[in-house]
Amino acid sequence: MNKQMIIALGGEYGAGAHIIAENLAKKYSLPVYDARILQYIADEKNIDVDKIQKFDEMMKNRLFSRSVSGFSSSPEETVAQMEFEFLKEKAANGDSFIVVNRCANSLLSGYAGLISIFVTSDAQHKVERVMDLYGVSEEKAKVMVFKNNKNRKSYHNYYCKEKWGDSRYYELTINAGKIGLDAATEIVDNYISKRI
Repeated sequence: MNKQMIIALGGEYGAGAHIIAENLAKKYSLPVYDARILQYIADEKNIDVDKIQKFDEMMKNRLFSRSVSGFSSSPEETVAQMEFEFLKEKAANGDSFIVVNRCANSLLSGYAGLISIFVTSDAQHKVERVMDLYGVSEEKAKVMVFKNNKNRKSYHNYYCKEKWGDSRYYELTINAGKIGLDAATEIVDNYISKRI
């Protein structure tokens, strides 16, 4: 692959963006940066990944943090900035990769090779996927879907001017629950092949 390609997959919790990312990674032989991005950062900075994992894609706690002269005492904000710098550095180096969430559609919008996609699904489909994935009850899965999507939305909207999930800010929005993850991957792949 001669041209840079950055596939930014945003998505609702339980909709299957990670599965689509892994499928595309196999086809295009690209690394996937999702929650595992913290391991790369921890290795690079020689820090314990367990110390930063709990702050991944979390909003800063305004009660227990403050900013002075542009520097924040918030561990959530520090982790977010480390992830953003990591992704910006990879993009600036001309690397091709897939990134799941982490504000990539906004953060890397200046790159011609950026392809931004949002994966959604019906509420019941997301709940059923979470039940299957984590072996939890329907009630627990509903709480997990609601809480995680609320956090993702708050996180994205805090760091980006574009609103999370608003189709105007993505090239393609797809409801994976309507057609299944294999068909959704095929449609996304077809779009990417036409785009590049």
